[in-house]
Amino acid sequence: MTLLILGLALWYVGHFWKRALPAQHAAMAERAKGLSASLILISVAFMVIGYRATESFDLHAYPPALRHVNNLMVLFAIYFMSPGPSKGALFYKMRHPMLTGFIIWTVAHLIVNPDLASMILFGALTVWAVLEIIIINRSEPDWQPNPKGKIAKDGMFFVASIILLAVIGYIHGLVGPAPFGA
Repeated sequence: MTLLILGLALWYVGHFWKRALPAQHAAMAERAKGLSASLILISVAFMVIGYRATESFDLHAYPPALRHVNNLMVLFAIYFMSPGPSKGALFYKMRHPMLTGFIIWTVAHLIVNPDLASMILFGALTVWAVLEIIIINRSEPDWQPNPKGKIAKDGMFFVASIILLAVIGYIHGLVGPAPFGA
């Protein structure tokens, strides 16, 4: 559990230090990006290793139908994390589609993983994404949406999201639980 929590702490530091210590970040110029990327990469490794190594138990049971809700939510999460919302016609006024997609992804995993390690991992990542939205909105209040795109772009990225969901689901089944059933 310690490695999981350390990974989450590094994730937070890697993402927030630019706004928490702007002078130090600016002084480092290009090295700051490399440091942030390194911290985030190490944090992901720690989170994965820590999560897999943590002996955990289910805090409650969930209805099996929630697996389908999870899969649908992950489909929309993938779409929001794609360029679709900023290039299409449906969500072009959305300020944080990638962070919104990330929140949808974490919440989807919270509803089908009732164990303590999952609650800590996905709960902390959900909190991070919400805080990131708040901090960005406060530090950059004058935001303008992209120009409205074509509905065909939305369709194209949604179809790509379906294909990507199938690929991710297949790989997920090889390394962990099969999201589409056994």
